[in-house]
Amino acid sequence: MEKKYMRKNNLASIVTVGCLALFTLSACAQEHTKNEIRLAQLNAATTQTVLLNNQKNLIPLLSLDKNKVASVNLGYQNQHTADSLLNKYTKITSLSATDYTNAANLNDLEDDLKYFNTVLISIADKDVLTPKYLNFIYSIAKSKNVVISLYGEGKNLKAFDDLNTPIIWSSFKNEEAAVIVPQVIFGGVAATNKLTKDFSAKYTAGSGFTTVATRLKYTVPEDANVNSDNLNEIDKIAQEAITNKAAPGMVVMVVKDGKVIFNKAYGKHTYDQDALPEKVTDIFDLASVTKVTATTPSVMRLVEQQKLNLDTNIGAYIPKARTTPMNAIHIREVMLHQAGFVPYIPFHNSIKPEDHSSDSSAVFSVKVADGYYVKPAYFKEIMWPKMLNSPILTRGKYVYSDISMYVMKDVVEHLTLKPLNQYVQENFYNPLGMQTAGFLPRNRFSREQIIPTENDTFFRKTLLVGYVHDQGAALVGGVSGHAGLFASANDVAIFYQMLLNKGSYGGEQFFKPETVDMFTAKQSNVSRRGLGFDRWDPDTSNKYPSELASPQTYGHTGYTGTCVWVDPSRGLVYVFLSNRVNPGVSEMLGKLKIRGRIEDVINKAIDTKIKIQ
Repeated sequence: MEKKYMRKNNLASIVTVGCLALFTLSACAQEHTKNEIRLAQLNAATTQTVLLNNQKNLIPLLSLDKNKVASVNLGYQNQHTADSLLNKYTKITSLSATDYTNAANLNDLEDDLKYFNTVLISIADKDVLTPKYLNFIYSIAKSKNVVISLYGEGKNLKAFDDLNTPIIWSSFKNEEAAVIVPQVIFGGVAATNKLTKDFSAKYTAGSGFTTVATRLKYTVPEDANVNSDNLNEIDKIAQEAITNKAAPGMVVMVVKDGKVIFNKAYGKHTYDQDALPEKVTDIFDLASVTKVTATTPSVMRLVEQQKLNLDTNIGAYIPKARTTPMNAIHIREVMLHQAGFVPYIPFHNSIKPEDHSSDSSAVFSVKVADGYYVKPAYFKEIMWPKMLNSPILTRGKYVYSDISMYVMKDVVEHLTLKPLNQYVQENFYNPLGMQTAGFLPRNRFSREQIIPTENDTFFRKTLLVGYVHDQGAALVGGVSGHAGLFASANDVAIFYQMLLNKGSYGGEQFFKPETVDMFTAKQSNVSRRGLGFDRWDPDTSNKYPSELASPQTYGHTGYTGTCVWVDPSRGLVYVFLSNRVNPGVSEMLGKLKIRGRIEDVINKAIDTKIKIQ
């Protein structure tokens, strides 16, 4: 369910549909025969890839939040493709020896790596014996975690006999190798092969380490037994959405069995003719998807740690609530939206001129948007008391309320001793390798990377770019339990693949399987809801979240035009991100059932298995 309290604003414009390839195997080319050939080429590259020197189990890389990673190209011709893959897993800084060609050695390059603890080196076999390359590799390996990606015949493997750092050798030098090797480094592709002949006294026939896949794999639909032609309808529905002003642009991402099989951007940032084209890496305001990607996971962790009891009352955790109507409400009721809270309080309607300023100062220090600041005490003195003392009218009934997640944010912060944004960044997003996910994106990213939401002519009097659309979340400074989280589609997919994996991702266990099962399963006797999570509606006439969604489906929607749905029965993670609120709120996304129809195209494609010839 989404709040509906803004105005419509229709704006005619011409919008184009664009596709940004992650690399050349992009799911943008929806041609079954072509992708079958491509998959065969990728599989061939996989069979020709061997992991050596992994005695310390450095591969796949773990603890991404503790690794500052540089990619160094020592002349490999397909490094651009390799780096595009590496950047899907964590932030990579790319450096190339060609930028140091005037030097007899690579000491300056090594000096430029002083702040990095992990260095990924790519080199072609024919260049291994180049003295300054070999000296650089041996020197940097003394003080850093080094991983060597070696492409080519392998006849110069013997030059690394005295090296103990991991080597991922592919006998291929082509683009397929550049797609596979980086995924082996991060666990998107498992290492399973052995050397078939002796290359040196150290690298002998039978040498090779095996790993298991632990992170997303980026591939073509056919790799997940899906005919890419059966996904073509997504393009048509996306174009229909743009043509009918449902949203100026959107990104659709599909993960099947841990494999990214579709990732495509459509339209532009806004309806303006000269607006930036949408990219799959763009950052969106997730709106209420914040509830299940920030607040609810924090609650899950605290329940696991036995710091939070779902059947304890709010007042046990929030002292200020003890003398209010909220005191006796149980945490479980809050998480199910059965606490009896009012659905929504429009705080921005009652803000007074003396409460805000167009300039930042000690008095007005909380930034709401560009040119809009409020007093830091506005939440504590105005908003929070009004929520705490609002009447409890419908306890035991299902009434969706944002106040629930204001409450849970405060509970989380009391128990973790940290602001919610800091807690989720440290405990989830950074370890998972989610580069864009987080609150307050303008503190970390440029405007051009962030999709605009509403041109707010009523409250903030500006186009919102990187400042949360939700008015209440904005008035508390952009960090709230119900809204405020921003992310790219890739980051959302990572998080929900972790949940689909029962809490495991990248070799780390973020939650116990039973915790994921409990929170995502139906937990209410009066609604479809899980604990925090929205779910498939058993009233099939509602066709929610889509007509073909299975009863196991869980996730959430967001008011800005977003959703994420996980269907364990199909091994599916479906991410849809848009800005339907630009330039004003459009109801067409819902009227045309865009999100659900795209989901059903995916469901049909998955259910229609490829026939083995």
